[in-house]
Amino acid sequence: MFETFLTEVLKLAPRQMWGVEQQLYYLTEIFTSFSPKKIIASLLAIIELFGLTLFDLPTTPRGEALDLNGYSLVFEDEFNGTQLNTDAWEYRGSGPRRGGFNAESQVRLENGNMILSGEYLTDGEYGEGWYTGMVKLKERYCKGYFEIRCIVNSGEGFWSAFWLQADSPYNAAVSKGGIGGAEIDIFESMSWENKIGKDSVVQTVHCAGVDGIQEGFQSERLGAFYGDNIYEEYNTYGLEWTDDEYIFYVNGVETRRTSFGNGVSEVLEDVIVSLEIPDEDKLSQIDKDSYKTEYIIDYVRIYQK
Repeated sequence: MFETFLTEVLKLAPRQMWGVEQQLYYLTEIFTSFSPKKIIASLLAIIELFGLTLFDLPTTPRGEALDLNGYSLVFEDEFNGTQLNTDAWEYRGSGPRRGGFNAESQVRLENGNMILSGEYLTDGEYGEGWYTGMVKLKERYCKGYFEIRCIVNSGEGFWSAFWLQADSPYNAAVSKGGIGGAEIDIFESMSWENKIGKDSVVQTVHCAGVDGIQEGFQSERLGAFYGDNIYEEYNTYGLEWTDDEYIFYVNGVETRRTSFGNGVSEVLEDVIVSLEIPDEDKLSQIDKDSYKTEYIIDYVRIYQK
């Protein structure tokens, strides 16, 4: 009855349904005992519950804590050198992208971080225009736990991302509903311009051929989730890719899990770190003489069983 009310009357999306369940479970746990802190926490949870159901606003992660028992670290880069380790990484998609260009010049190592920068250059590698950076690991991975610790970029237009991508996730004949490959957005920071719901990230799965659909591709936006002062402080974003599902995390707390599509990807996928550039219409609204934005990455780690 309650589920019918949420879907038929309120017409909530699956991500909102999941969020409502999480918030109600959290409130139930709080109400088992009372304290001033729990009263405040319950009020905040109720506010988030209404924001989620009425306006599809972000929520605070309230799931299970990350447990890496049984996993071993198979890759780590803390970016302590002076140049990108090109034995492990390569520059991805150099050249035109949306309203500008990807270029090696926009990737640098500094003070133990990898920094991807977005700005307008009059003397860029591909001519005058907007520039950004993107890298990927040379080795590809299938399943495991993937984590990045970073400060996302601030400012309008550009956004930070950490994601996995198979060769043809948007081709139904290849993707087969995700089994033959998907795009898994571990996080994208797209909330800078939001008046309400700022300081949050979105997590999404894309693939093609779900339930036999042959045209286009299908997506499940898992929701938007708050981090901690994400534009000025380091936060972690993770994905546990198991045999049965994808489990997403923010700061070591589960946000959402899904088996969207016809099953999880069973193929090797690229591990990508990118500062995404918007299209020409959005870029035309940005002051090219003063704008510069940076995505600061402390580490990338991968664990497998």
